[in-house]
Amino acid sequence: MPHPLMPHATASWLVDNTSLSFDQIAEFCGLHILEVQAIADDLAATKLTGRDPVRAHELTQEEIDKGQADPNHVLVMSKGPDQVRRTKGPRYTPVSKRQDKPDGIAWLIKNHPEISDGQIGKLIGTTRTTIQAIRERSHWNIANITPKDPVTVGLCTQRELDAIVIKAAKKAGIEAPRDERIEGDREALIEELREERRQAAADAEAALAAEEAGPVATLPGGMIDPFKKAE
Repeated sequence: MPHPLMPHATASWLVDNTSLSFDQIAEFCGLHILEVQAIADDLAATKLTGRDPVRAHELTQEEIDKGQADPNHVLVMSKGPDQVRRTKGPRYTPVSKRQDKPDGIAWLIKNHPEISDGQIGKLIGTTRTTIQAIRERSHWNIANITPKDPVTVGLCTQRELDAIVIKAAKKAGIEAPRDERIEGDREALIEELREERRQAAADAEAALAAEEAGPVATLPGGMIDPFKKAE
């Protein structure tokens, strides 16, 4: 099932402008329900600018109405976003990122020796000659090359890197390493939501207790007299 071009921004708009359930929004946008919950609670790192899927022709108002009337209704996308297709040839890398290529290559050689030079070349957009020079430490700038995660420096996406690692590991007959960060982030978000709800409940109980106790008497200097209520 295709998903909106900007899933988080679309989810933000649906949360603010419809009464659709978090499950419906999460499934339509291809997100985890906890991500939608975080958007609704403003726990995201930045406040997202909503993107109207109706104006983007990705969802009809009739479909939204159906979803609001029936919580079990699965939203159907009008059309998927136009896919950008690369033509054959070397991978294009912005000029500002090209200086990071040797660092990315060094990181792959160090952390994923199972990946072939051909796979590195396709992932980073470089030549076998450059890869071999870095591997043999004969590169002209080897003294200044520092291994850096190619995802972090923007040379590829995490999905592209994971796909190549899994493919190379399978070919080499070894188990692909698991990234525990996603599970850790999920647990941290769950705990953050729970703590927020605990704090909200504690604040509500404190406010209720204060209201039931009524106004309290104060001593000179603004101190509260614990044994006497205000008259």
